[in-house]
Amino acid sequence: MQVFYDFGRYCQLLYQAIRSSSEFKSYYRNFVSEMIKTGYDSLPIVILAGAFTGAVLTIQTSYQLVSAFIPKSTIGAIVTQSLIIELAAVISGLVLAGRVGARIATELGTMRVSEQIDALESMGFNSVSFLVVPRVLAGYVMFPIIYIAAATTGVAGGLLAGIVTGQVPMADFLLGARTYFLPWDIIFGMTKSIVFGFIITSISCFKGYYASGGAEGVGKSTTNATVLSCIFILLADLLLAIILL
Repeated sequence: MQVFYDFGRYCQLLYQAIRSSSEFKSYYRNFVSEMIKTGYDSLPIVILAGAFTGAVLTIQTSYQLVSAFIPKSTIGAIVTQSLIIELAAVISGLVLAGRVGARIATELGTMRVSEQIDALESMGFNSVSFLVVPRVLAGYVMFPIIYIAAATTGVAGGLLAGIVTGQVPMADFLLGARTYFLPWDIIFGMTKSIVFGFIITSISCFKGYYASGGAEGVGKSTTNATVLSCIFILLADLLLAIILL
């Protein structure tokens, strides 16, 4: 029964956030700050993860495709498609579930247990509009940008790894990438990044907003937010692949 109770409170919080989204004056400053924290501050780790993922994928693919009948351009096609459709969105989502999700849950959880949220409401502030809405909107806006950065650096890392190791010439890699590229792949990846951004920020806000039990409760809410975000990212990844591909 606890699962249904938590799901009901989660839906209630989202409903309050949707109703409060029109109160732009109450959260626009927090919205800009959250975009910086969610997007700009996360770019280094996302770029690093994307570059190394592309490099490893190129090396492993070239190791498996040892047949003389398979052209080298196939490696570029596999690496590019895998990154754009799947790995750039999923890996960046899992990384940000630990970084962004944990931060959001910790911030809101600390404010809850220290009664700062109660103080805001006692002064007439809409705590959902002031705290939850900017964080969720920042996920909507910044996660597609993060996905583009991860996909771009992933392809660049794969191309560079192929050149440095001598496994794939640049011309062959780019030929495969261009030959099998479809514009829908970008749209699909962007859609996944938007969904993942909503999952991470909304779950983390929910766990932090309703945290209780002092410092230990904040720690539990942070851990739960990270774990649940990762689980629902993988579930959403499967459902989107079934529906959209």
